[in-house]
Amino acid sequence: MNNRIRAKLVTTTLSAALLFSAVSASIPAAWNAQTASAAASTSLSAGQALIKASVSFRTAPSTSALRIKYLKKGEQVSVLSQPNSYWYQVQDSTGTTGYVSSQDQYITVGSLSPGGGNTTNPSNPGNSGGSGSVPSSSSVEKVIAAGMSYLGTPYEYGSDRNTTKTFDCSDFVRQSFIDGVGLKLPADSRGQGSYVKNKGNAVTDWRKLKRGDIMFFMSYKGTKASAYSGVNKSTAAISHDGIYLGDGKILHTYSKESGGVTISSIEGTHWEYRFLYGGSALN
Repeated sequence: MNNRIRAKLVTTTLSAALLFSAVSASIPAAWNAQTASAAASTSLSAGQALIKASVSFRTAPSTSALRIKYLKKGEQVSVLSQPNSYWYQVQDSTGTTGYVSSQDQYITVGSLSPGGGNTTNPSNPGNSGGSGSVPSSSSVEKVIAAGMSYLGTPYEYGSDRNTTKTFDCSDFVRQSFIDGVGLKLPADSRGQGSYVKNKGNAVTDWRKLKRGDIMFFMSYKGTKASAYSGVNKSTAAISHDGIYLGDGKILHTYSKESGGVTISSIEGTHWEYRFLYGGSALN
């Protein structure tokens, strides 16, 4: 073989080797990028999610609902339920509950338990309260999602139980359970209180309530704890109720001035001082 042919063969072999080396190097790089992305999603525990891009955090599963804030890229949240194919109900690191778009450009979700809800209670961990069986988290979240969809609905005392245009407190609670799980509670707060108490799981310490429990209150006497200190709460009449969300929050409606269906904090307010008892209507 002459020197010219030998040189040509060496050049061709070297070029092929360099090309193969470059291609081989690029394949692991691309594969590793895909693997890292998949690992990020599979590393999320059940019921957890990672915000992939800034997204609106809203009070109800609707683009017309009030925006609580924007969730930032990289935040981790707890997924509580999926009311429909477009929205997740989530809880952020501060304990605030709201709704975000379910589009995968905004959120990556870990595995959910059957029924779309968490098998644990992320908003009230380790706090069982009451007695009897624990209602399924999916039922609780369906009731809460139904109630949240009415945020801002106007208040009307003695509202018509056959419409959802306005609500008083017990009408709102009743409609949330009808929409969420098909349970038709008594029409007034005292009847609902008796319904819950008769189940034998009522508690008088609101901190022992579970998410989705109904809270019952006596009449308003002022904003200070001292205004309620001499009241015998075991015999006081119920004048108001609402749905406990966990984290010291109640979903309810009580006046036109408050804006209708709303979320209120309990601790250190007259809601804490007026509280009589609460419990689940589902078990």
